[in-house]
Amino acid sequence: MSGVFRVRDREFSTGTHVMAILNATPDSFYPFSRVGDDCVRRALEAVAQGAEIIDIGGQSTRPNGGQVSVLEELSRVLPVVESVRAATDCPISVDTYYPEVAEAVLEAGADMINDVNCLAADGMAETVARYGAAVCIMHNRRCGGLDDLMADKLAGLSAAVDKALRAGVRADGIILDGGIGFNRSNAEDWELLDRYRELSMLGYPLLLGTSRKSMFGGQPETRLTATMETSAFAAREGILFVRVHDVRENLAVISSVRDLPAATK
Repeated sequence: MSGVFRVRDREFSTGTHVMAILNATPDSFYPFSRVGDDCVRRALEAVAQGAEIIDIGGQSTRPNGGQVSVLEELSRVLPVVESVRAATDCPISVDTYYPEVAEAVLEAGADMINDVNCLAADGMAETVARYGAAVCIMHNRRCGGLDDLMADKLAGLSAAVDKALRAGVRADGIILDGGIGFNRSNAEDWELLDRYRELSMLGYPLLLGTSRKSMFGGQPETRLTATMETSAFAAREGILFVRVHDVRENLAVISSVRDLPAATK
């Protein structure tokens, strides 16, 4: 896979690294990801297990999840960002598509925005650029788009990257997420996973987010093994980051692939 990705003073260009999920929400689909007063302990635990970015979310983006207001999301994530920032120098990402939330959390010390709506909101790209922040641009296919899955992904991500660059976002501060779980069906999620390498033709590093998602069937509590299998896939494919709930387990399988002789990967 191509490209260098920089978040604050950290540079990532090879291997597969772990972004840890912390949800400041009452309704995220996997209850164990939810944090409250234990947010600092949970963040430090993730860092100790090997997470290199902490991703904090204040709104569930599961299918049919209810949208929350800017003020509600901000009331959830800002105290967590402030507390975690005071406790660790690990880069902090915030999962939001609201420019107002991005502005507040970047001012509070976050280093990155994870936007599941492909920088669609007016002012989001400019806000990321103004703070010199990094950004994960994710493609959301749930509404509209081209009929062809990969054509839709490539066109949408390419347009968002162009928007980011025009706004002044650093090219080495961009990472792309194809949007597993944000498609029209589980079949499309599997097709996207099988064809994930094609996203690298855009010239930017990739992030894979499959952790405990519905494509695996069953309940979220039963999906760890399948998630780990996709993290091993990411390591074999050279995908730069995986975004996961279970840091230790996924990092272990990534490490096991990394240590294999090249001919066996």
